[in-house]
Amino acid sequence: MVYNKVGKSGLYVSRICLGTMAFGGLCDEQQSFRIMDEALDNGITFFDTANVYAGGKSEEIIGKWFAQGGGRREKVVLITKLMFPAACDKELDGPNGVGGMSAWKIRRNLDASLKRLQTDHVEIYMMHRVDRTVGWNELWPAFKAAQYQGKLDYVASSAFSATDLAVANHEAEKYGMMGLLCDQHRYNLVTRQPELEVIPALRKHGMGLLCYSPLGGGHLSGNAMTNPGPRSKGRTLHDYQIKQLTEFKALAEEMGVKEPILAQAWLLQNPDVSAILSGPRTSEMLQDTIKALDVKFTDEQLNKLQTIFPSHGMCKMGDVVTDRVEATDAYNW
Repeated sequence: MVYNKVGKSGLYVSRICLGTMAFGGLCDEQQSFRIMDEALDNGITFFDTANVYAGGKSEEIIGKWFAQGGGRREKVVLITKLMFPAACDKELDGPNGVGGMSAWKIRRNLDASLKRLQTDHVEIYMMHRVDRTVGWNELWPAFKAAQYQGKLDYVASSAFSATDLAVANHEAEKYGMMGLLCDQHRYNLVTRQPELEVIPALRKHGMGLLCYSPLGGGHLSGNAMTNPGPRSKGRTLHDYQIKQLTEFKALAEEMGVKEPILAQAWLLQNPDVSAILSGPRTSEMLQDTIKALDVKFTDEQLNKLQTIFPSHGMCKMGDVVTDRVEATDAYNW
């Protein structure tokens, strides 16, 4: 396994992060335990969950797995999230049992998550989405209080715009906080929008990038045209997408790897990517992600992928001086 630091922090994580959204839903408890054990045996020590996954069952399953001992909890760097209410908390939370952020929700949701996870802390507490209706002068003091209590080590974000990242980090300085550790964003070969503003903003603020949906919701799994899975079933493929997937399949065959391995390897070769999220339902899916770490690209192969799946707008041109892709004024919010 390969490990690196997340952004400007001193925190090391595995470059593969185990996503657990399927736990308690598509994966039952026994199956989830097997996946976590196999992940840990392969050096994957970075796990991601959320209070809302399977109505809180994902956290509960992870908590039961931790409770087996054997150093499971101590070895894992854990993310959980808040923003959307867990089904099991709604009745207790009354009028506050709705989506959004507040100091009350930070305290209440973190305590509820820790109880389900059977732990006294999480390494990373992540805002599942931004809430522009609530001021940072309410949120950062609440996060800081939880940090002082030893309940969290870092605060992070998910799907924030570049502007939201800038504002959040600027406001954090007022409270003596380091700001956001990382942002979790949908980024893959067919979703290249983060290259416009988000990735340049992450570089600017010294933040890490965690990529969820590395296979585009199953679009890059190799089965989208013939046997779509539960996340891509029912989608209509346009002619240009069929052409892309056909060329992608041919390149994967030429390189001697399966399409999902190639798609994840493309993300892992990017130095801006701290880790990719893999949400396997089977051992084979997990092993495909691990194999992606060993794929090496030639410039020709990377250029071929860029031709098949072009990036958005001007971002693919890069700066004439630095050769780095930066956001243009046209995309500033």
